[in-house]
Amino acid sequence: MNRNKLVLHSVQPAWMIDAGGHCPQAEQKPSPNYDHRPDGAEISLLVIHNISLPAGQFGGSAITDLFLNQLDVTAHPSFTSLQGVRVSTHFLIRRDGQVLQFVPVNLRAWHAGVSSFQGQSACNNFSVGIELEGSDHQAFEEAQYLSLQKLTLVLIQACPIRHIVGHQDIAPGRKTDPGPFFNWKQYKELLVHAAQHESMLVPTHALPSFPFML
Repeated sequence: MNRNKLVLHSVQPAWMIDAGGHCPQAEQKPSPNYDHRPDGAEISLLVIHNISLPAGQFGGSAITDLFLNQLDVTAHPSFTSLQGVRVSTHFLIRRDGQVLQFVPVNLRAWHAGVSSFQGQSACNNFSVGIELEGSDHQAFEEAQYLSLQKLTLVLIQACPIRHIVGHQDIAPGRKTDPGPFFNWKQYKELLVHAAQHESMLVPTHALPSFPFML
């Protein structure tokens, strides 16, 4: 008697950015903190951030609440400085790799603040922001890098992104994220591997430059 069993593996849908600027693989959490990009603005920059609320603590709803203007500023002493703050991001990647989307890619999220890149100020105009749940003082999780790889690749396919930077690169002296524990080398190697071996990029979509030499 043949005891071998046929194991069926479900095929996961390919990651994508749809015509409305949404990633169907991300949990949608529409933020009110957005506006329109300037006419003719090209989405040429991807900005990597980190965030934790309270600082250094993971889990809970505080990050989502902040981006939805629902944060209880009395819940922790450090939240008092966030009273009235209106910020958002396009995407948040949790410690377990879960991806949340707050603003469609074609709209302007409020993630970069006062910033400049290659002589262009106001980076929100031409960038997509990805927040990683984390801090400057602790390594990020493998699941986060894998989700970041997938999300980056579909953003490259959907937008004319030419550069990938950290928040620290566009707001030096003011911001330090994603910080010294973000492994840029690992991130780039994941992208290169996917592009070269998994056919996840079509030939017309090249990998963007990074703000460092590897």
